[in-house]
Amino acid sequence: MAANTPVTAPAAPRVKRDRTHYLYIAVIAAVVLGIAVGLIWPDAAVQLKPLGTGFVNLIKMMISPIIFCTIVLGIGSVRKAAKVGAVGGIALGYFLVMSLVALAIGLVVGNVLHPGDGLHLTNALKATGHAQVSSDALPPVDFVLSIIPTSFVSAFTGGQVLQTLLVALLAGFALQAMGSVGQPVLRGIEHIQRLVFRILSMVMWAAPVGAFGAIAAVTGSAGLDALKSLAVLMLGFYVTCVLFVFVVLGAILRVVAGLNVFSLFKYLAREFLLILSTSSSESALPRLIAKMEHLGVSKPVVGITVPTGYSFNLDGTMIYMTMASLYIADALGTPMSVGEQIPLLLFLLLASKGAAGVSGAGLATLAGGLQSHKPALVDGVGLIVGIDRFMSEARALTNFAGNAVATVLVGTWTKEIDKERVRRVLSGELPFDETTLMDEGRESVAEVPESREEGLVKA
Repeated sequence: MAANTPVTAPAAPRVKRDRTHYLYIAVIAAVVLGIAVGLIWPDAAVQLKPLGTGFVNLIKMMISPIIFCTIVLGIGSVRKAAKVGAVGGIALGYFLVMSLVALAIGLVVGNVLHPGDGLHLTNALKATGHAQVSSDALPPVDFVLSIIPTSFVSAFTGGQVLQTLLVALLAGFALQAMGSVGQPVLRGIEHIQRLVFRILSMVMWAAPVGAFGAIAAVTGSAGLDALKSLAVLMLGFYVTCVLFVFVVLGAILRVVAGLNVFSLFKYLAREFLLILSTSSSESALPRLIAKMEHLGVSKPVVGITVPTGYSFNLDGTMIYMTMASLYIADALGTPMSVGEQIPLLLFLLLASKGAAGVSGAGLATLAGGLQSHKPALVDGVGLIVGIDRFMSEARALTNFAGNAVATVLVGTWTKEIDKERVRRVLSGELPFDETTLMDEGRESVAEVPESREEGLVKA
């Protein structure tokens, strides 16, 4: 009887359906609805701001543990500390160069457009400008000292990315020095990372609510009139950011890594939508880390370049501060010569690092920098308060694009990128797992023998 029983093949494992595309359709619908509510019921829409703030805070809650796990696993899996130092040095050098390039581009466009000509400043606007001066933007020495947390645990509760980065680097190098003894710790951190990303994937389902509240509040508070009066500055800033991202960064990405910038940004489309709806590049930081690792960039490069870039590679903020400074000077009837512009902008370049991680850092840094270097211009900050929220979206998108490109470039320069995997991911052969935000198929870093360390990443 048994011989006549037909043999049936085992049932194929059931493939989980990816329903996350519904989430991002909902985000788009929420943005459109938020704009409509902001225009029709502006007073009620302003009261919805806590919805957007709450969602962004939920994302920020996850940033410190994700950065810690990513960096510790990245460094702990590398046996040569010099390799980590090389990645950090190349990343910081690139960030400095691109910040200067962004400043130069903003300088040129601002001097060509002169968007502030013919405006008049009221006493109310002067008071608004002075109200934006923030003490949170620290001078260089205090900024360096602020990177050191008061305790090991406070690095995770203070909300400062650089403090988490410092603790993670120390922990990673310590586990690296421990060798095989540290492997159980690495395995434990790897499990924690999976838990954190799973929580993040749950939080992301609140994105439509956050997007609706954020967009409705902005539209309700600013309205269309505020946009019309400052259309030249906004348009000039948007065009400058687009040129910087697609011409400058696109050319560098093509020459260095041989990649099309449109293909990379298509892969990151959901992250761009998330930033557009929340106006915060931090909301996409955890997903950028996960997607860059899935793309084929090694863990050490991703773990060091992405968090550091969020504090030091602020290309959009550089362009914004350049054009806003020139706009304010023109509006006050005191246009600056090129000899006055360059020292001010170099000062703002340093000041922006002191405000890294500060809420509303773009406007606060601009006001604080002008107060310290050219106090007469602080009066004019009130001119751009009304549209700063709209400009912050372009800032955030440009900053995010710059950090995504930087991660690929640093991976290419350090030969820590799997180019064949990059091709397969960007072509759609290896889709990103949106349900876990993790690449479950790749080998655990804690289980890779030391002799195979060099073979982890194909140049």
